[in-house]
Amino acid sequence: MSEQDSTHFGFKTVPAGEKARLVRGVFDSVAEKYDIMNDLMSFGIHRLWKRFAIELAGVRPGQKILDLASGTGDLADRFAGLVGPQGLVIMPDINASMLKVGRDRMLDRGHVGNLAYAQINAEQLPIADNSLDLITIAFGLRNVTDKDQALASMYRALRPGGRALVLEFSKPTSKPLEKIYDAYSFGFLPRMGQLVANDAESYRYLAESIRMHPDQETLKGMMENAGFERCDVHNLTGGIVAVHRGFKL
Repeated sequence: MSEQDSTHFGFKTVPAGEKARLVRGVFDSVAEKYDIMNDLMSFGIHRLWKRFAIELAGVRPGQKILDLASGTGDLADRFAGLVGPQGLVIMPDINASMLKVGRDRMLDRGHVGNLAYAQINAEQLPIADNSLDLITIAFGLRNVTDKDQALASMYRALRPGGRALVLEFSKPTSKPLEKIYDAYSFGFLPRMGQLVANDAESYRYLAESIRMHPDQETLKGMMENAGFERCDVHNLTGGIVAVHRGFKL
């Protein structure tokens, strides 16, 4: 299998065309317990990471936003309130199970009128060129098969002056923290997944996919190669998570 025909699914090498199906299987399995597991896995800190990303986004009333891999809609929920009735938040996910959970959650919270839902792939956005003010993807880019293609698709869809934010697990900035994080990720995390979601394998994949994701500087370079300018990186919790931001000027 050539490098172009293959990709990684966690630590495994798989045909590139198979990864999306395998990722869908993971999230089909965890969708119903996704929010509970997020709180348990991060001890609730994921809410602070997302709040920081939302503040960094600088959303204004009337804007059009695409929240890729929206999942259960933590970012979309806040964005819908910020853009107001004249704005629009598109809440897509490649996984139908996650999209259903997210849509039900938004309806329960009373969001109508300025939210749209779509099952789409980040690599091939069915969005007009130069049409969006902001594109975000939170904890989803590492699951994308062709990250370079996804970043290029995001750049194309943004209007001049628009920006992209990638909130994702990254590389700890200190060796002691990295060792502790590895022990937590490969020991505690699968056990918790088994106890709470009855699924150790999906959470083992989560840990592996984080390790296979590009580090801070590599991802910044990928964004710049896609055309983004004024790219910056904000490390959170010692680099366990990072927010990458880039602008289309």
